[in-house]
Amino acid sequence: MLYWALVFLAVAIIAGIFGFGGIASASAGIAQILFFIFLLLFALALILRVLRGTSR
Repeated sequence: MLYWALVFLAVAIIAGIFGFGGIASASAGIAQILFFIFLLLFALALILRVLRGTSR
């Protein structure tokens, strides 16, 4: 998921450079949503790992 967030961020940057404002803002919004979902899942995985008490 982090990969797709980075892909949409790259698309937003490239579209912004070439002057496509609508595409750039849409891609940046998608990248931001995917990044926050990734952070939420990462934090959830860390919390579950601590609660289980396993260290692998």
